[in-house]
Amino acid sequence: MAATLRDVADRAQVSVRTVSNVVSGYEHVSDKMRQRVLRAIEELGYIPNPVARTLRTGKTGLLSLVVPEIDVPYFSQLAREVIDAAADLGFQVMIDQTGHDHERERQLLRGGGRRNLFDGMLFAPLATGDELRDVDPARSSPLILLGEHVFDRRFDHVAIDNVVAAHDATTHLLDRGRTRIAAIGAQPKERYATPLQRTEGFRKALDEHGLEPVNALQATAAHYGRADGYAATASLLRESPRPDAVFCYSDLLAMGAIRAVFDAGLRVPEDVAIIGIDDIEEGRYSRPSLSTVSLDTPFIARTAVSRLAARIEDPGLPAEEFVAPHKLLARESTG
Repeated sequence: MAATLRDVADRAQVSVRTVSNVVSGYEHVSDKMRQRVLRAIEELGYIPNPVARTLRTGKTGLLSLVVPEIDVPYFSQLAREVIDAAADLGFQVMIDQTGHDHERERQLLRGGGRRNLFDGMLFAPLATGDELRDVDPARSSPLILLGEHVFDRRFDHVAIDNVVAAHDATTHLLDRGRTRIAAIGAQPKERYATPLQRTEGFRKALDEHGLEPVNALQATAAHYGRADGYAATASLLRESPRPDAVFCYSDLLAMGAIRAVFDAGLRVPEDVAIIGIDDIEEGRYSRPSLSTVSLDTPFIARTAVSRLAARIEDPGLPAEEFVAPHKLLARESTG
């Protein structure tokens, strides 16, 4: 028969309420008393009942992480970091993906029948401003936005400075003496913040060096995958004169771009230099290794989880924006 709170209390020689306080993470329990209870829990193999805890505290101990595609390396890494950061604070994480489906994003933002399942949500898909305006912060579950959004002072937001990151990547190519720089990743049919901001940073760097962006060298990408990068680069290489460098809005786009250059009988970086954004593990071990802008994913995860935990305890906190650091990593693909 499974051990109960009463069994743990009897073994530790404390009250049932004290055991409940320890299991619930209540702070005002002495270290000595907490250790006695934890030792009894381990000896008896007691497993807390999550339903009972929810009824007792009104909290489930569960957080929701929503991403566009879990198989994209950046989001896989983010999920791992979020799970670790949440565990440190006593939370478990359930992951959902939207598959770039706007209606799915709306449903998750509004909570639907899932609202009581989670204490809060970390939301990292591609929702537009219109979808977010449909959500009332006062009536929604605690929510932290990750990337892809323009801070509107309604919800906490953790992200990198996409304009500066793109500017840094493009400037790196310019400093390498490249003058016909292409860009892959614009999405003119959507109003996503990230591609808009990265396009802004790309053009700003060209302007600072007295160069006009060439429309024919700015390729769109419906998704930020290898196949999209390959197709866009193959098209760009047919331009005359062809680009001597490509700034890709993600590392996966850049991996496809490298393959397209080689398939065209050209060399990276001698003929075409390539840089991405994300610092995925694949890029570190590719040949040539991929120059990139590295995002501090652990910082993003820790900051988002700790802020969500604070908002769960105090829903009235004013919304804040947290900007994660980034750094440029020059590798073989840019010489």
